[in-house]
Amino acid sequence: MLTKKQLQLLEFIHKRLQKDGVPPSFDEMKTALDLRSKSGIHRLITALEERGFIRRLAHRARAIEVIRLPDSLGGGGALGAASDGFQPKVITGGRGDSAEDGATAELKPVADTGATELTIMGRIAAGVPIEAINQAAAHVAVPNAMLSSSGQHYALEVRGDSMIDAGINDGDVVVIRETDAADNGDIVVALVEGHEATLKRFERKGRMIELHAANPAYPTRSYTEDQVKVQGRLVGLIRTY
Repeated sequence: MLTKKQLQLLEFIHKRLQKDGVPPSFDEMKTALDLRSKSGIHRLITALEERGFIRRLAHRARAIEVIRLPDSLGGGGALGAASDGFQPKVITGGRGDSAEDGATAELKPVADTGATELTIMGRIAAGVPIEAINQAAAHVAVPNAMLSSSGQHYALEVRGDSMIDAGINDGDVVVIRETDAADNGDIVVALVEGHEATLKRFERKGRMIELHAANPAYPTRSYTEDQVKVQGRLVGLIRTY
């Protein structure tokens, strides 16, 4: 069930798409809903995306697609076909006690919950790259359905807003499967020039690697292939309210 503001925003986006063929800007949404800041719009859009009413399209500014409408807006069915891109599996949860210094990203099943406890290895920048991932700081319980049957997993706390249009907010905990390979379009943990770690969408162009933000305020950054090392691929995220 949608809140009043969520319903108002969904209706506003849908009507604008029907009228102009393009979604409204964040400033237009903010004005239409009489909100004081665009951060409120980001939260409403994330909520609508998590509930399956809209989809944000990668690599394009202001790219929002209405997938379905609630019955109150004449919906009841899907409005568009599925598209490629990360669809975050979001769960709410809390964080455990701090881990001991030097702890590793071991998997530890949580009894009778269908979950596995992962180590939060540190903070990852969703913005300008920051220094490489720190030592383990805490633990978080992750549903087993979010984890691959093969490979190791770890968690990182997101800092910054450059991936907000992919549904990844500042303060979220992202679940990462360790891998050194990535396909174009994957959201990855990238180690840049051996000492800076960042969370970005990966794209290879010849011998160059482009790291794309999911926020039009941040530019795409290009590196030679020897400057970027993939350390994992995003498989889910956990949000604490």
